[in-house]
Amino acid sequence: MASITTSEDIRTPAEVKEKCEQFRTTFKKLQDEIGKVIVGHREVVEGTLISLFAGGNILLEGVPGLGKTLLVRTLAQTLSLPFSRIQFTPDLMPSDVIGTNIVMEDPQTGRRKFEFQRGPIFAQVVLADEINRATPKTQSALLEAMQERSVTVAGVSYKLDKPFIVLATQNPIEQEGTYPLPEAQLDRFIFKITVGYSQLDDLLTVLDRTTGQAAPEALPVLDGRSILEMQNLVRGVIVAPHVKEYVARLAMATHPGGPYAAGGEKGVTNKYVRCGSSPRGAQSLLLGGKVKALIEGRYHVSFADVRAIAPMALRHRLILNFEAEADRVNPDDLVAKMIEATPTEPVKS
Repeated sequence: MASITTSEDIRTPAEVKEKCEQFRTTFKKLQDEIGKVIVGHREVVEGTLISLFAGGNILLEGVPGLGKTLLVRTLAQTLSLPFSRIQFTPDLMPSDVIGTNIVMEDPQTGRRKFEFQRGPIFAQVVLADEINRATPKTQSALLEAMQERSVTVAGVSYKLDKPFIVLATQNPIEQEGTYPLPEAQLDRFIFKITVGYSQLDDLLTVLDRTTGQAAPEALPVLDGRSILEMQNLVRGVIVAPHVKEYVARLAMATHPGGPYAAGGEKGVTNKYVRCGSSPRGAQSLLLGGKVKALIEGRYHVSFADVRAIAPMALRHRLILNFEAEADRVNPDDLVAKMIEATPTEPVKS
């Protein structure tokens, strides 16, 4: 298994360079292993791995059959972590996700007592498949686990093992029998990644791999300890004050009526956005930017890193108004215009 020293052990510029190179090498190795199974979709794979090392949960959205579930299963194979898949359906109950207390009888004394039986959420890589098919009551069972990495049952809290990540999938076109995710849950996903169709060459490769006799498999690359070390390294990446301010202003560019709303009073934010990003959006931009910097071989975040992360970090945090729906406005187009309208020059002296 790959191992990497934490940021606390870095003392000299040479050591910084070495740790960045270790991170890049491990990141690329993960990409290559996943690439044995997942053909193409390099941006999707990269975004998923950035989410992992940033320590966040991820929402994968795409039409059926594009490999969303396969990507999550393949990622779990490369991480050597306990994996569970929860198939979300309308009849799924919260206890089916987090577990429940059941009555157990001692065969020697005959006494009965409640004993907690853990649910599938107690894995470390959790696939919430077709998450929007479950009722809001069941969806809410994930809220505490996704944010606080714990589960509370009958007044007793149980800590989840770290690292812990929820990877949810949903289908954007089939709305019959689904329950849209509430904003509180969407906000707990560090990124929302859109999975598109394969290119011609990639599709030909998929046909060769899936209709032949031998199916490729991904090999383990990282264990839990190594992932935590890499996440700790990410946290130590340097962010200059003017870059941090840019992150804050870009998040505030999504706030209608705010001082930094994109385009000013008559701009796209005030025209199309009903509610903008929470502070989690800014946190996602910064953490994602730190990972992006490391895989680019740097130990400091640039404006380009933040811009590259912005669509994944903000698209699901924009609540659009009726006018946006009438004009069929795409959230990604709004994010692009917000980036364009947000200058890099600091406004604070």
